[in-house]
Amino acid sequence: MPDENLLGTLESNLRESRATRGRLASRLADLEAEAERLRTQLNEMDAIVSQTEAALFRILSSNYGVHASTMPRPSDAEIEAALRRDSAAGIPRGVPSQPPPYNSPQRIQPQQPPRDDDATRHHHIPPIRPDIEPKSDRFFERTISYAAAVLLRESNGPLHVNEIYNRLLEGGFQFTGQNPTISIAVSLNRNNRFRKVAPGTFDLVMRDAAQQVS
Repeated sequence: MPDENLLGTLESNLRESRATRGRLASRLADLEAEAERLRTQLNEMDAIVSQTEAALFRILSSNYGVHASTMPRPSDAEIEAALRRDSAAGIPRGVPSQPPPYNSPQRIQPQQPPRDDDATRHHHIPPIRPDIEPKSDRFFERTISYAAAVLLRESNGPLHVNEIYNRLLEGGFQFTGQNPTISIAVSLNRNNRFRKVAPGTFDLVMRDAAQQVS
């Protein structure tokens, strides 16, 4: 009967579709497992790179007198340019990420000159203090966002990345790149707990949330 033939055809097509879907699902699971393995390997390599950079920096510091404060410091215009580049990369705020890719020996040049307005002209830029020595180890092996949240809570007001850098060094934080102030700015700009209130200057979004440091 025609109806029986049609029914048989539909049942055969259904079996084939289910089998194909099963193969695709199995392949997708394999690809996702491989992607997770690659992410794990990348994280492990990032950790090795960071540890190696830190070890090299400690050796240079002890043997050749290289101090973090002697490294070239980017201007606010360069920091703002770095933030624009990071935003253009499409990394959403609040998403954990690897350390920002601005810790290279080459300084980032501003894509455009800073605006000549009152906020820029009168914006106070604290200097990088020379010869900062750690006064404690409370920020040792902590993240930038954790340490910055603590500092902003203690300051009861916004801080420029230069001052955050100074206080992080006092707290035993170890930087491994050439442009730590840009790393600070990008890290805070990516985190929903912080807001930029002026060039290179950040504050907590909610002061009441400062107790929820994590």
